[in-house]
Amino acid sequence: MEVAVLPDAAVLGILKRYPFVPRHPFTRGVSSTVSRRNRNVSFADKRIFKSVHTVFSQNNDDQMFTDVVVDQDGHSGKNEVLGIEDEFMTAKKALSEAQDRQVALEKERDHLLEELARSEAKKQEYIAAILHDKEVAITELEAAKSLFHKNLEESVEEKFSLQSKLVLAKQDAVDLAVQVEKLAEVAFQQATSHILQDAQLRISSAETTAAEAAHQIEKQIKDATEGTISSIVEKSKYAIERALAVAEEAGEHAKEAMETFLDGTSPFTEVASVQVENIKLQGMLSDIESQLMITRNEVARLNIELEHTRQQLKAFEQRAIDAEKALLDLQESRRKTTLQQEEEMKSLLDKVRKDVADKTKAISKAFKTDLKNIKATIEASKEVVLSKDNAYLRRCEALQRSLMASEDALKMWRQRTEMAESLLMKERKLDEEGGDSIYVVNGGRIDLLTDVDSQKWKLLSDGPRRDIPQWMARRIKAVIPKFPPKKTDVAEALASNFRPLELPKADEVWSIAREKPKEGDALVEHVFERETIEKKRKALERALRRKTEKAPEQKILEPGTGTGREIVFQAFNWESWRRQWYQELASKASDLSKCGVTAVWLPPPTESVAPQGYMPSDLYNLNSSYGSVEELKHCIEELHSQDLLVLGDVVLNHRCAHKQSPNGVWNIFGGKLAWGPEAIVCDDPNFQGRGNPSSGDIFHAAPNVDHSQDFVRKDIKEWLNWLRNDIGFDGWRLDFVKGFSGTYVKEYIESSNPAFSIGEYWDSLAYEHGSLCYNQDAHRQRIVNWINATGGTSSAFDITTKGILHSALHNEYWRMIDPQGKPTGVMGWWPSRAVTFLENHDTGSTQGHWPFPRDKLMQGYAYILTHPGTPVIFYDHFYDFGIHDVITELIEARRRAGIHCRSSIKIYHANNEGYVAQVGDSLVMKLGQFDWNPSKENRLEGSWQKFVDRGSDYQVWLRQ
Repeated sequence: MEVAVLPDAAVLGILKRYPFVPRHPFTRGVSSTVSRRNRNVSFADKRIFKSVHTVFSQNNDDQMFTDVVVDQDGHSGKNEVLGIEDEFMTAKKALSEAQDRQVALEKERDHLLEELARSEAKKQEYIAAILHDKEVAITELEAAKSLFHKNLEESVEEKFSLQSKLVLAKQDAVDLAVQVEKLAEVAFQQATSHILQDAQLRISSAETTAAEAAHQIEKQIKDATEGTISSIVEKSKYAIERALAVAEEAGEHAKEAMETFLDGTSPFTEVASVQVENIKLQGMLSDIESQLMITRNEVARLNIELEHTRQQLKAFEQRAIDAEKALLDLQESRRKTTLQQEEEMKSLLDKVRKDVADKTKAISKAFKTDLKNIKATIEASKEVVLSKDNAYLRRCEALQRSLMASEDALKMWRQRTEMAESLLMKERKLDEEGGDSIYVVNGGRIDLLTDVDSQKWKLLSDGPRRDIPQWMARRIKAVIPKFPPKKTDVAEALASNFRPLELPKADEVWSIAREKPKEGDALVEHVFERETIEKKRKALERALRRKTEKAPEQKILEPGTGTGREIVFQAFNWESWRRQWYQELASKASDLSKCGVTAVWLPPPTESVAPQGYMPSDLYNLNSSYGSVEELKHCIEELHSQDLLVLGDVVLNHRCAHKQSPNGVWNIFGGKLAWGPEAIVCDDPNFQGRGNPSSGDIFHAAPNVDHSQDFVRKDIKEWLNWLRNDIGFDGWRLDFVKGFSGTYVKEYIESSNPAFSIGEYWDSLAYEHGSLCYNQDAHRQRIVNWINATGGTSSAFDITTKGILHSALHNEYWRMIDPQGKPTGVMGWWPSRAVTFLENHDTGSTQGHWPFPRDKLMQGYAYILTHPGTPVIFYDHFYDFGIHDVITELIEARRRAGIHCRSSIKIYHANNEGYVAQVGDSLVMKLGQFDWNPSKENRLEGSWQKFVDRGSDYQVWLRQ
């Protein structure tokens, strides 16, 4: 318990102004002392001028007045003391009442806070109920909407099915009518021809018995064949009657002649024979008439069937009309039902909205009432807190004044110490000359060591001392610097060197600076932001350096060649899709750039039926087996940060369909490019395309795209520009370009403007009796023809060089020079467009269709990395075969010699023993086991230094 002094006027005045004394956590348990003197105090209507000291003690919440002393010009009175005690008791009672009121107000405040919390909870419940009702209403609305759309789709589908059935029924009826007409015509023709043939046969047999009658009958029958069947019958009857008349006349002539004959022969026999023939002829005519009647009956029957078919057709048409009418009725009923459902939904929705609005109004009204009560509570609380804050501010002001006074005192003592130190420094000089005083200045504090215990030295050393409050002592202890230890011995003080500060070493400091930030650290975001800014700064510096320091030879030489100094890295193999490839490749960007690679060839990025990516479907979907589109963009950004070009593997020859056509053929494409059969070439035998014939070879595993279509070329150009601008690709590797004309490639390249382009024109080399032919001009000519078709805008893989190296490196180095003294691949004819390689994902990896000889692998790289053209390094060789550093060494030799895609080449030796060539002005290389060096070559001038020596495999020299 501590003692505090308050003046009586303060007790009376303050308590009247403030009905209660607020309790503040800062003021609880703190004792204060206040003194007031020379104040006027009134007792019982009597004004007395005197000095009053009011003393009371305070311990926590209990207050007790301990003593009252009244001084008035040296006099004191008991009545006055009793009056003061009464006033103190009154003040104490008022103080206790104020405290009670304060407790009551605190309880009321707590109660109001509880009410506030309950109202908040109630408010949250109301809001949750409103949101739930809203969600339920939205859900019901969505369900009704989906049901409506479903019914609408069903009605539309039913309509389409009925229409298709109607069309099919009409088509069937028409086909049936056509078939019936054709059948009737064929039957009529067959019956007529049969009858005519029989008539002709019968008439020809009658000619043998009656020449004239037969001739006339034949003539009449021929005329009858040109007319109708009825006219034939009538003319036949007329001819028969004429024949009978002639026969009768002939019989009469025969009778007359018989009478003249003397030989006794009777002419009746001939007449009888003629009559028999006439009877036979009449029988034949009757047969003809019967057959004609049968034919007429058949024709009548066919006419009846035709009429029946027409009636069926009318019935089908009537059924179609009825079906169409039923469809219209169904649509009308559906429309009415839909309208009725919409009206019901609208009414239900209006009802829900009205209920929600009513609930909202009721909740808002209740909430406003609660809010009004809460505001009143908050205002009362604010008044209480304000009173507490005022008391706290007064306390803080008192503490600040005390602190300022302490600081002034500290400043004064510092000045005194400096004066004393300067004085002692002057005296030390005197002491060194012959004085007896010894002292040491130690870290800003004066340590006096004297032989005489002088009061002066003690005063200067220790200074005047007085007790200070504990809070001040704690503050001083917290801020005081840590001085070196005080020396107690003169010899020790003179001989001692102050111990240096224990600062961390440079290595420790850098290890801390390089330590990566961890999740949860306070400065993680700032560190990341700094790293991002630093990365952008470095990128800008590199860009500026490229613009200001670009060598003249690094400019683009021709379209499709990049800078002419590209070294391409195929960054995948046939099995790369099995891993998170984009993430794995991004971590290798720095190593590739450091080793000298300038361009990275990524796998096909599109969604594909096959995981390797070469059976693309939706071209705009870049979530493939190699990773997501976000991972692809991150990988490209990492490669770009290392100044590497990124080549995308694009498949333009074919595309896999998403749906089947009505006849079951997969030729309907989906995604953003929703093509149909019109986008497929018509000579593709498997996919029923309706486009133009293909301009190249057919790829039989997927629909071949018809690049002659304007809309196809437009979509492909937009897609390529999207890959360039939005995804970040810099160039293309074009798959299976043998399937379409190079003129389309030219159009695509001119539209997308890639930094580099490579076409895969895969063609077979020439073989004879199982051995590779020396002359491969036809093979490389076909590749050059394709490059010509592109207008030289694209390079092509030098497959000719790869095939020749397979055999040449087995002591057949004579294959590496043509009759003109140039390399025998595309490199020898058009080096700036020749992209040389040893193996890729097709020939090597797990496919192994045409793997390069393993024991000759380094000789092959020594050849393509030191010769003109653009060399390609395969991922498996670089990272899996253990020749990473060897390939890097050859890349460095190429860089130092300044070799580019159009460097000159002069071949000195190419025989069974080995191969020697000078490339450019600064590099000479040798393949094979024979002994050779530049000093043995008379045509090589200058000084040469061996840069790479791999013994009998290869050696490389650089000009000094």
